Amino acid sequence: MSLDRVCPEQSPTVSVIVPVLHEAGRLDPLIDHVRQIAGAEPVELILVDGSPGGDSIRTVTRGGVTLLTAPAGRARQMNAGAAAAQGDVLLFLHADTRLPAGAFRRIAETLSDGRHAAGAFDLRYDSDKASVRIIARAACLRSRITRIPYGDQAHFFRRDYFEAIGGYADIPFLEDVEIMRRIKARGGRICILPDPVVTSARRQESEGVLYCTLRNGAVVALYCMGVSPGRLARFYRKHQ
Repeated sequence: MSLDRVCPEQSPTVSVIVPVLHEAGRLDPLIDHVRQIAGAEPVELILVDGSPGGDSIRTVTRGGVTLLTAPAGRARQMNAGAAAAQGDVLLFLHADTRLPAGAFRRIAETLSDGRHAAGAFDLRYDSDKASVRIIARAACLRSRITRIPYGDQAHFFRRDYFEAIGGYADIPFLEDVEIMRRIKARGGRICILPDPVVTSARRQESEGVLYCTLRNGAVVALYCMGVSPGRLARFYRKHQ
């Protein structure tokens, strides 16, 4: 359901899709950030609220943004945003993640030659703690080796490819891992750009870096061994 549809005059090259839930008051700075990074590049911005009443998107004061609601769940919200998007490229951005300078140019360069089906960025956390920096470096190394970047690394796709593979799977958890594994299984190439996005370290710092890392690693390993996303989602939430 659309609460407020604002159609840009020019069809943009990139559609930035942000799934949000209980992010009231934090979205205007995000919109300003995306527009600053885009500069003169034509970019469509779509915010998809998982709250039925749209409690987060109702706080947006910036114009020229597409505001939608969808059933809660990142996969469903991101697919709803993709269905409404007009861009040739889809960039999925978490609300607490910030893009590097030149991000849109680098995405266009990566996808322009048709060799890559999808991509993401390296990762950095907004923390000066040595343990958090080490975890970020390890995450970058892991994603480069496995070619399975997580969602907080800002997935991007050619729109036609994303639609051809059916978008994100309608699962309650690990939709970011699932889609990258599916792309690899189909023989698609995934590019990890060296420019890091910066994402919030609030969870690592509040839960403990070691505990958070071990839990997340165990969850992904169990998923790859065949444990259902539903069971893993319950385990993850219980141990948050």
